[in-house]
Amino acid sequence: MENKNIIICVGRQLGSGGHDIAKLLAAKFNCKFYDRELLNLAAQESGFSEKFFEQNDEQKGFMKTLFHVHVPFVTDTNFYSNNFSQENLFKFQSDAIRKAATEGPCVFVGRCAEYVLRDFANMTSVFVTADPEERGQRVAERHHCDATSAQKLIAAHEKERETYYNYYTGKQWGDSASYDLCINSSVLGIEGTAELIAKFIEGRTDKQSEQERHQ
Repeated sequence: MENKNIIICVGRQLGSGGHDIAKLLAAKFNCKFYDRELLNLAAQESGFSEKFFEQNDEQKGFMKTLFHVHVPFVTDTNFYSNNFSQENLFKFQSDAIRKAATEGPCVFVGRCAEYVLRDFANMTSVFVTADPEERGQRVAERHHCDATSAQKLIAAHEKERETYYNYYTGKQWGDSASYDLCINSSVLGIEGTAELIAKFIEGRTDKQSEQERHQ
């Protein structure tokens, strides 16, 4: 899809600093920032209560009850008979993501945004990781728990994110083949990582502009 807006989609490991990096990128490129804000936007677009989106946020709880492999979610309308199904909530959220992306420059955190916007020409997808010890420390500080509890929390949340992402995209969460750029924020720190990603995006944008001039 032809779209001149800068669109940045940030996937992240829990405790990697991906949320903070995404906010720095939004400020750098003067983009609207969407993380949990997407839940409110999807609620507004669908007319459903935001609580339904909060309860299913990047989770696929009933996967254990399925006895088949689902194909990537695109236009499978058979799932929409129940307005409150997780598939329908995902559709509403995806519609909200696409609508926001057409209205101006955006930075999205998670929610399979890079898959939803895969046909947008100016979309850059990034996955942020960090060293396990650093991730554990951030999570422990955020949730006021010890290191062991933090690692358990990381494992549980990341399993939910992985299941959710893999189910709806047919790709592998965190696999480098699923993104334009994967980066360990522990190497350069939060600000340094954001700066490197910004340079990557600027370089890609310049290359696209040059290609368009020669067409």
